[in-house]
Amino acid sequence: MNNWERKIKERRLNLGILGLGYVGLPLVRAFADESLRVLGFDTDPGKVKALNSGRSIIKHIPDSHIRKIVDEGRFEATCDMSRMKRTDAIVVCVPTPLTENREPDMQYVIGSAQTIARYLQRGRLVVLESTTYPGTTREVVAPILELTGLRAGTDFHLAYSPEREDPGNKQFNTRTIPKVVGGLTSRCREMACRLYETIIVKTVPVSSLEAAEAAKILENVYRCINIAMVNELKMVFDRMGIDVWEVVAAASTKPFGFSAFYPGPGLGGHCIPIDPFYLTWKARQYGIATRFIELAGEINTNMPRYVVAKIMEALNAKKKSLKGSKVLVLGLAYKKDIDDLRESPSIELIELLRDKGARVDYNDPYISKTHEQRRHNLGMQSRRLSGKMLSSYDVVLISTDHSCYDYEWIVKNAGLVVDTRNATAAVTKYRHRIVKA
Repeated sequence: MNNWERKIKERRLNLGILGLGYVGLPLVRAFADESLRVLGFDTDPGKVKALNSGRSIIKHIPDSHIRKIVDEGRFEATCDMSRMKRTDAIVVCVPTPLTENREPDMQYVIGSAQTIARYLQRGRLVVLESTTYPGTTREVVAPILELTGLRAGTDFHLAYSPEREDPGNKQFNTRTIPKVVGGLTSRCREMACRLYETIIVKTVPVSSLEAAEAAKILENVYRCINIAMVNELKMVFDRMGIDVWEVVAAASTKPFGFSAFYPGPGLGGHCIPIDPFYLTWKARQYGIATRFIELAGEINTNMPRYVVAKIMEALNAKKKSLKGSKVLVLGLAYKKDIDDLRESPSIELIELLRDKGARVDYNDPYISKTHEQRRHNLGMQSRRLSGKMLSSYDVVLISTDHSCYDYEWIVKNAGLVVDTRNATAAVTKYRHRIVKA
């Protein structure tokens, strides 16, 4: 431990980060800013080339920041996994998606562990950050690493520390969000805490790997269930002629006992639509049904269909059919002011609208064109907004409420606006053109 702490204090520690996406790259920035030498590993040659040339791949991390840490020799990206042999610690930040059957898809975690095992050295620290079910680090990662003949907790050190990134959040960032840390042994935990204490305002040590894994699942289950509740209330209140956003705003004035959650067109991002079902899958192994989680998932996944039904109703009131209608979707990202479209409800909305015969375009100032995803390939480019262009659509659907949109101008020029985010709340004119969904 003394040698470990000395390496950190003297900034001689060589850190490897496996996975340079929305979790890995912010970590790279934070550690490199503290003068640690960071080697970033990724399987995407295009991403590696961009980063080494000083170009960021994430909107909220500027090119200038990447260029600075590259030019000063504090960061390098590579596809050469054999260079892991030169690292003192490896932090794993790879995706944990669901399969078509909504079960954990562990291929990236397993593949990462197999890669690390090929180059694992005695005394190294391996930390998994990918959100997953309790037991993953001990039951999946450790056995793969121990195929080397080295023993976890004795010959090398193993920890779990869940990522808590929130892209686009101006109030909290990698440094200011407390870091939960669990270790296979107390020494593993302490080594991981010392590493993270170089960049994080506060570490939160817990008793085990499983407690750390479960903490992240709890965070996302909490949000999933509460969002489902308010989405259900939206549908109920809509039928009663009550504005759910007004109700939430009124309830939020209570200074205790209430936390505001807001409805939307569906869940997006890598965490809330996916992670609760990791626990559902694991709970089945213990003979327990997670009824709250499954009901919440059913409500939330149905929201894009609810929005499409509202569009059909709005068009019907104008004696139009959805089939053959032109629909413009505003916002492709899963939430406002970011360029992240992982699990975005906008994608499903576009596919549902197309399936019903609508002609669909989109505009997003942060996503100029779509790229092929695991289960989607829209093959679309963002359309430039103009008053004439807006007026040419039968429906303008606000799916993501980017701050840069001028909603007064949008409503003025569009014949019909379907608003899923209450983005038009402050619009004073042409209210008859707005339908909330």
